[in-house]
Amino acid sequence: MIITIPDTNATGIHMALVKARHNIGVASSMVFTMIVVADMRHYDKALEACQDAGREHPSRIILVTNGQAEADRVDAEIRLGEEVPGEIISLRFHGQLAQHRDSVVLPLLLPDSPVVAWWPASAPEKPGQDPLGKLAVRRITDAMGSSRPLAAIERRACNYYPGDTDLTWTRLTPWRALLAAAVDSYPAEILDVRVEGAPENAGSMLLAAWLENRLDLPVERSEAGTGIGITQVTLKTANGDIRIDREDGRMATFSAPGLPRRQIALRRRDLNALITEELRRLDVDDIFAATMKTLVQRCERRDAEKAGK
Repeated sequence: MIITIPDTNATGIHMALVKARHNIGVASSMVFTMIVVADMRHYDKALEACQDAGREHPSRIILVTNGQAEADRVDAEIRLGEEVPGEIISLRFHGQLAQHRDSVVLPLLLPDSPVVAWWPASAPEKPGQDPLGKLAVRRITDAMGSSRPLAAIERRACNYYPGDTDLTWTRLTPWRALLAAAVDSYPAEILDVRVEGAPENAGSMLLAAWLENRLDLPVERSEAGTGIGITQVTLKTANGDIRIDREDGRMATFSAPGLPRRQIALRRRDLNALITEELRRLDVDDIFAATMKTLVQRCERRDAEKAGK
């Protein structure tokens, strides 16, 4: 069922929801509210990802966009029913109301349940201080959705607030699992670490910071990779290199001293899979927080070196 409500307010939207649930007999069994702030270019992909994630995490999804009309008004669209996991409320703000979106969103939050905010593309400088971000216990951004991903992930690190995360970190889950397993299965002192990736790949920067934090070693990062995303990680030991090579974004080659080279699936995942994974935890990610702190330190060292030249 799709209900369109032009020129409305939070009370009108709430009454329409209550009436619709009564008419079609839908029970409210949602676990959290998710606020998605997207422009029209990313609206369809964000909606698809939310619907896909909702099959695992039934929730009230509030999609927030800005319209082009000059008059101050809010247009709403409600989707619910058997084909929709949970509830989807699309809000389009026009005129000056675009500066006060939180006042409309706040009454629509599910009571006594967590709130997650997600910016699929561009995000505020300080998500934790954003009016919509303040409503959430978890704030999800995506540096790779920015036109300058490296600068974006650095800003996220400098302005980190407990509860923040970035889908760049979620993309690293298979890499982190593989590297942790490699270090555990091949116990040797690691002398040097190198991460290689494509230009403007925020994942390689964040992975380098994570490795530096966990191994307590300086990590070299290179943009010499000719493949997609992160292309190579090398852990140098006295007996030889532990190395992971990935050029095509799908399969990687793992090699270590005394072991045969083998192929490992290391596929780049789509947005739907990333947001579904990220919604599985709503507590503060301490490892991500420590990694962001290390990233700030790496940036400070780099800037100091540039200033000293």
